[in-house]
Amino acid sequence: MSIADTHLPTAIDQLLVNGWSLDEQQRWLAKDFSFATFADAMVFMQRVAFDAERLDHHPDWSNSYKSVKIRLTTHVKRGLTDKDVALAIVIDNVFSQQR
Repeated sequence: MSIADTHLPTAIDQLLVNGWSLDEQQRWLAKDFSFATFADAMVFMQRVAFDAERLDHHPDWSNSYKSVKIRLTTHVKRGLTDKDVALAIVIDNVFSQQR
């Protein structure tokens, strides 16, 4: 599925309300997460990694001290798909449970 699919725009709109951003070409979802400590950031990344493996969809991400930057896209489709939306929702859930 691609961003043109009927349910994706609605799902993406909800993600945008929750702090995700969409690049101009609508190929990437991105969000920055901040934590109290470096260890908290690492725990978050580990939890997301297990969910990403389960979903067979992996984020492009980076960590710098107490922050994690995440970008989601489906490289094979050269854009956003339902896999990106599903992982973004999981990531938000992991973050909210950790707070």
